[in-house]
Amino acid sequence: MSHCELEKLTTHVNSKLSANRTVLELRSIAKDSDKRKILQKIGQDIREIDELLDQFQKNVATQRDMLKHLKDLDDFFQEAVQDGKHMKVNVPSHMPRRGQPVAQSSVVPGQAESQAPVQEQEAPKKPQARKHIKELTYVTVQEFEGVPPYMKGRVTYDQLNGAVESINKAVTGKYKILHQPTKSLNNASRRLHQRFKDQETKDTRGQFFIVEADIQEFSKTKVDKRFVGMLNMLRHCQRLKELRGGGLTRYLLL
Repeated sequence: MSHCELEKLTTHVNSKLSANRTVLELRSIAKDSDKRKILQKIGQDIREIDELLDQFQKNVATQRDMLKHLKDLDDFFQEAVQDGKHMKVNVPSHMPRRGQPVAQSSVVPGQAESQAPVQEQEAPKKPQARKHIKELTYVTVQEFEGVPPYMKGRVTYDQLNGAVESINKAVTGKYKILHQPTKSLNNASRRLHQRFKDQETKDTRGQFFIVEADIQEFSKTKVDKRFVGMLNMLRHCQRLKELRGGGLTRYLLL
């Protein structure tokens, strides 16, 4: 029922009530035969008004349900808008952004065919096996939301994945040195190589791990109380495992 129809119905009910009120006031001067007809007419009008009031009640209930539905929709869209604003402001730094140049292959189309014969003429070289270096995967939004508030503090999602990048730099820097022949290293790298070997234990055999000094050495990141808190968050997210011994805290990559 539209607003216009409600107004017409309200006017009709009011006119009926006004007419009945007038009839009741004039009943005292009417004849007995007329009084019976008047009462019958009033009874009909009352029944009609009662039906109209039933329609009013049904319409009010329908409008109330529609209003509740619209309010739920409004709450849903308001929450979606807030989520969109949060995602816009907190885009992780490791994700590609609009306007960033896309890395393209330096090979010009058609050039591969022209280079193929030259490569075939070169003397075959024994390929050098490249050893794999493990890295941490980035923390997902769902995992970040699952970190307890007391552990998270004021650390943002972007800052936590920044810590992941610092750890990956440290792991890559360390194991690049360990995977090289000792004779090919300079004095500084040899000292680091020896330090890495001294820090290994039977529990770290076959595992990739770093210590706080490695993070400072290769990522230039200050390992303060805040960073240690992020290491604990990464342990909670099943990215790291802590192993203590010999006065050192080792962080094993999972």
